Amino acid sequence: MAGATEMTGSATPAPDVCGGTQRRTEASGPTSTADPVAPSPPGDEGNDGRPRCSWATSTEEYVRYHDEEWGTELHGDDALFERLTLEAFQSGLSWITILRKRDNFRAAFAGFSIAEVAAFTAADEERLMADAGIVRNRAKIVAAIANARAARALPEGLDRLLWSYAPEPAARRLDVAEVPSTTPTSTRMARDLKRLGFSFVGPTTAYALMQATGMVFDHPPTCWRWAAYPHAS
Repeated sequence: MAGATEMTGSATPAPDVCGGTQRRTEASGPTSTADPVAPSPPGDEGNDGRPRCSWATSTEEYVRYHDEEWGTELHGDDALFERLTLEAFQSGLSWITILRKRDNFRAAFAGFSIAEVAAFTAADEERLMADAGIVRNRAKIVAAIANARAARALPEGLDRLLWSYAPEPAARRLDVAEVPSTTPTSTRMARDLKRLGFSFVGPTTAYALMQATGMVFDHPPTCWRWAAYPHAS
């Protein structure tokens, strides 16, 4: 199902999780990044003239990511493991850094195959630390491998687990000023993932993941992608 924004969490002005360059930190847990999702002001459009979220027009990579991925439902254990891993690596960085290194990440992490990453050894950890094409942060690398092992151990699979937290679509238009940085659901997701052996996934990162993979839909009515929302009117 297409997700919608939960409006019961802590609100901040126009937060996003995968867009521009503004930074924020987890209230509890490791540093994370969240970038602002705001409605495009008049004239804030791509070369094709379509109005977009304000973070999405500064680079071609952002335009493509915004139009084709952000807020689009994503399924599949390995596909969701990739997004979970990249959200964790984004911590303290802008999302454009991760986007521009994503192909390198995919090559370094065996296409984000949970089974393959879960089998990584200490030698793989050192290989990744020597790979200039990715973000070389040992804590994040260790967490990615540990998270693959935690995902491999899930009887129901990562897809089913993560999507169990998706709220029902909201039946009203999104007021961008009410878009939260965390929600009670993202806090619960983070807590449950930690209990299951995952790390580097705090409530803010969990909500970032929900936004990026379409579990919630935070494109505002001023963005052309709002028309894809089933309750748009």
